Amino acid sequence: MKKNLLLFLFFSVHILFAQQDCKTAVPICSDAAISMTPNGWGNVKEGSGCLTNESNSFWFTFSIQTAGTLTFVVTPTGPNANTIDYDFALYGPGHNCDNINQLPLRCSYASPQTNTAPNPTGLNMTATATTEDAFGTGFVKYIDVLPGQVYHLFLNNFSTLVSPFTLTFGGTASLLTPFDYNSSQTHQTHPFLQPGPNQNGEIPICGNPITFDFSTLSTQILNANSNFIIKYYRSPADAAGNINPITTPIPVNTVNNYTYAISYVDPNSSVSFLNQCREFGQIKFLDKSFTLNPASLTSCSNNNSGTAQYNLTTANVGADPNHVLKYYPSMYDLTNGTNEITNPYVYISAAGSAFVKATNPFGCSASAEITLKFHPTVTVTDASLRTCFIESNPSTGTFNLMNAPVTTETNTTKRYFPSLTDALAGTNEITNPTTYIAPNGIAYIRVTNSQGCYSIAKVTLVVIPPMKSNVLADKIICIENKTALDAGPGFSGYQWSTGATTQVASNIGVGTYWVKLRTGDCYTTQTVKVYASENPVITGIDISDNTITINVTGGTPDYKYSIDHIHWQSSNVFTNMTRGNHKIYVKDSYDCNPVEISVVIPNLINVITPNGDGINDAIDYSSLADKQNLVLSIFDRYGTKIHQGDKSNGYKWDGTIAGKKVPTGTYWYSVTWNENDKKNTPIKFSGWVLVKNRE
Repeated sequence: MKKNLLLFLFFSVHILFAQQDCKTAVPICSDAAISMTPNGWGNVKEGSGCLTNESNSFWFTFSIQTAGTLTFVVTPTGPNANTIDYDFALYGPGHNCDNINQLPLRCSYASPQTNTAPNPTGLNMTATATTEDAFGTGFVKYIDVLPGQVYHLFLNNFSTLVSPFTLTFGGTASLLTPFDYNSSQTHQTHPFLQPGPNQNGEIPICGNPITFDFSTLSTQILNANSNFIIKYYRSPADAAGNINPITTPIPVNTVNNYTYAISYVDPNSSVSFLNQCREFGQIKFLDKSFTLNPASLTSCSNNNSGTAQYNLTTANVGADPNHVLKYYPSMYDLTNGTNEITNPYVYISAAGSAFVKATNPFGCSASAEITLKFHPTVTVTDASLRTCFIESNPSTGTFNLMNAPVTTETNTTKRYFPSLTDALAGTNEITNPTTYIAPNGIAYIRVTNSQGCYSIAKVTLVVIPPMKSNVLADKIICIENKTALDAGPGFSGYQWSTGATTQVASNIGVGTYWVKLRTGDCYTTQTVKVYASENPVITGIDISDNTITINVTGGTPDYKYSIDHIHWQSSNVFTNMTRGNHKIYVKDSYDCNPVEISVVIPNLINVITPNGDGINDAIDYSSLADKQNLVLSIFDRYGTKIHQGDKSNGYKWDGTIAGKKVPTGTYWYSVTWNENDKKNTPIKFSGWVLVKNRE
């Protein structure tokens, strides 16, 4: 019959062996303690020497790595350990399992020495016997061993109760093992690592069940140790018997535990004892898959733009804080990893959906749909405002933007902006909407509801321009006259600066006036001036003999001239004037009070005889000395001025130049002065004189 053994090796993995006699002895490849529970025997009852009866037994084989002495102790364990009787037979070196009658190298069949404590058996350094019967002490002499020697150890529980034991080795020798990282590191230069992110044999998977490729664990487990191989099994029994190894990806679950075995492959010998050595480990799968919840976000489609700004990270999809989230505009993109939304905090989208993919630290992922919705749109209508012009700047008006009827919704706030760009960005806000001064144009009102959504209304601003009279015009009148000012029809009210409130203001003299013309609610102030006509100015009078020529500027031609204020002529020349004082009158086309000037026509002197007889000895105009700027100028026939009579010489000429008499002949002269009037009118009197000088 088969006997089962529970062996404790490697990462605390319990392996259940189906032991088959000496030929299939389990190799011991470690100096570490071994625990097991034999239950039955193999296909053949074996034993020789002192141990010929097999009940609950097990066969081990081991090899020597370093020479020296070797001892071991087999100690019963378990609740009945005090009554358990373990016996053993040690064969070798180089034992042939086909020779079942070969005497063992050491053997003990001793009965328990006490029932108050476990009764160990084995080899020690003090015993001298190499074999003993039922009356022995349980221990026989140690053995001297050499490297490479192979031994077989046959243990049998003589008791009827199935009970475990521990096996420990001692002495100066050491057992041959490829798992020598903690000693010589001849074969294993690095520690083996348990698989999994925490190196504890626990493998996170994303589903239960799920297809898994065990070969992906090998690199971590072997940890760069060469000449070792790993096999994976569905159960410890398969691992113990090296049957049904897993060679391709298989479905795994979180209920079953899986086993792996690490074996050494001696590169120099296919029959090396090392090739029998195996260490075992356990694999447990943990389902780390998860699900997400669909979620929805509602945001503002501001100004009815058809899109809204969403912070996708605020969608409550049930993700954990340690999840890595990525967002996509479609499930196709999520599946294929394309068009990732790189700024999910500010995602602009129409109403619809976005999709989130969450990945946990174990590489498991889940996805969910995020439905994107709009809050109700703020309803606004465009409006217009009209206002009167500002008189100081008629192209502008003062508007109360708060009067614009752009919405009927309640619980809204309004902000005012000069441009659509500013309204969208919330910049350059109009801070005085009740007294906003602007020309014709457009302002914008941003209406926001309690949810923070807004729409923008356009407000057309119309400045009512000044409505002036096209009848009312400046006038020119004589300063002594009065006139009437007519503002014309078509206005709803008149307010004159004179106090008149009618279309026509009467009895208006020279001056500046205004009228406020009302059109609707607006008033246009129009200024009108009544000018005094400009009086003509007599710029000069030329007197030649008995002819007077009057030179006039200013005023408004045509001019009229008179010397008696009764008879008027259009010519500025008067002839046959007598010597003496005269008055000249001039008026322009306005027929206002004339300009008046006094003029004197002096005596005409045509001949002088400067001979000292006191008669006509000189030209003398000293009678005009009271005139301003009086000058007497004498010219020869070539027009050269040869003498000037002024205050220094009494306004006279005696026919000499520098004391010398001029030749007899005709000379020309002029007398100029300014009249003593307000205008200092210049007068010029000219003529000729015959000078008769005797030689």
